[in-house]
Amino acid sequence: MSKPITRAFFAVLALAAGAAGGLLVGRWTNTPVLMSLVGAASAVALVVALDAMRGEKLMQWLRGTQATAAPPDAGVWGELGYRIEKALRLRERNLAEEQSRLQQFLAAIDASPNGVMLLDEFDRIDWCNRICAEHFGLDPQRDRLQRVTNLVRAPTFVAFLQAGRFDQAVEFNAPDGRSTLQVIVRPYEQSMKLVLSRDITEARRTDAMRRDFVANVSHEIRTPLTVLSGFVETMAQLPLNDAERSRVLVLMAQQAQRMQALVADLLTLAQLEGSPRPPNDRWVPVAALVNRAVADGQALSAGRHRLQVQGELDAELAGAETELFSALVNLVSNAVRYTPEGGSIDVQWRLREDGTGELAVSDTGLGIAREHLPRLAERFYRVDGSRSRDTGGTGLGLAIVKHVAQRHGGELDIQSQVGKGSTFRVLLPPLRVRLALHSPAVAGQPAPVQASAVSASTN
Repeated sequence: MSKPITRAFFAVLALAAGAAGGLLVGRWTNTPVLMSLVGAASAVALVVALDAMRGEKLMQWLRGTQATAAPPDAGVWGELGYRIEKALRLRERNLAEEQSRLQQFLAAIDASPNGVMLLDEFDRIDWCNRICAEHFGLDPQRDRLQRVTNLVRAPTFVAFLQAGRFDQAVEFNAPDGRSTLQVIVRPYEQSMKLVLSRDITEARRTDAMRRDFVANVSHEIRTPLTVLSGFVETMAQLPLNDAERSRVLVLMAQQAQRMQALVADLLTLAQLEGSPRPPNDRWVPVAALVNRAVADGQALSAGRHRLQVQGELDAELAGAETELFSALVNLVSNAVRYTPEGGSIDVQWRLREDGTGELAVSDTGLGIAREHLPRLAERFYRVDGSRSRDTGGTGLGLAIVKHVAQRHGGELDIQSQVGKGSTFRVLLPPLRVRLALHSPAVAGQPAPVQASAVSASTN
């Protein structure tokens, strides 16, 4: 028997019971018909009252938050409460799933490296991710529902947004004044807009460096080529005696060597940028690197400077020997070129307390002004271009040193003071530094003589 039939059956039964009870009372009071009606009406009133009470319980539950279960009851009200509660729970579950998917989607957008902002039909901010807030200087919570043109006042951006022609991107300076933004706008739905922003500062800087690099290479190669061409034309057109011819050939050889040095440094940079990171299981003795670099420095100095080594060279470095030697010999060569005659150059190895290895080259040269220090390791950057070319440098030495240091997990540190000289340090991480396993001290042999043993000369 179904619940509606059961409920109707009990209602009829209560009505019959009420009428029968009224009939018995009516016979006793000689008013059987009247009392039967009264009894039936009382039974109906009782059924209606109980039904109203059940309905009121369900209505009170519906007026509330529906956090608890529906009132348990039999009959229509119980069935109705159960169905309503089931529908509510299903809707809550679906809503929770939709909210979860929305939060996951927003979290994914928030993790995007590009800025994302949603604008309504009145250009008010509906939502933006963290990167977009950084790009435009916004607060994702505080600035919500604010008109974006009231917060981002860059004239280029405001005019672009108001023009409504979004077929191309627009570029302008960010509110912080330190970066350049590229913004794309895409309309969707009913006059709403999707704003995508990207920080292109580094890309523009890389493009500028690439253009400068090509221009500098062209200039550096064109200069000796022009000299060579002029000398070739001179030798072809003018009758020269032996002394003049010898002088011209010497100058031509110098320009050819300059081009060779430039090409060699360019190839070295290309190899550094295109090859895998150096191994960390091949150990190179520091003593061998320092002694070779100092020997090359002595040959370049030709007795014009005092070169000496500081520190115990009882350590080994993990990495590529050719790269480490190239970095150190570039520092020594630069010190020789830019230190006046009679100056001193110190090559130092030191193991810091935290295990970091330090290869340093110090000189007593003219020094470098502070404003030039951040750009010294850029390719072809010169503090004094004319003087750099006179010394025979290519302008790529410090760029090579910086690349070598970074490829070995380290860094290049430069300290200089005008009139007091400079110190260039290559810092290598503890992972690539260890004490030499077969150093003279370890093997029971006398340690090598340090500074005075490698001094080139004292002017």
